Amino acid sequence: MSAVKERMAELIQNQPEDATYEEILRELAFEQMIAHGLQDSKEGKTISNDEMRHRMRAWQK
Repeated sequence: MSAVKERMAELIQNQPEDATYEEILRELAFEQMIAHGLQDSKEGKTISNDEMRHRMRAWQK
C-alpha cells in the first residue's frame, strides 16, 4: 500500500466509531491542508504577518 493510502487509512481508523462521512472527509481535508502548509513553509512560500494584515484589509473593502 502506498504511503498516502496508509496515512488515510490511519486517519480513518483513528476516528470515533460514530464519526460521520462528513467528519471523516473534514479530517482528511485538514490533514492535506497541514501537509501543504508545511511543504510551503519548507520551500519558503510564506508571507509576513504584516503582509497578511494588508491583504485582509484589502479583502474587507
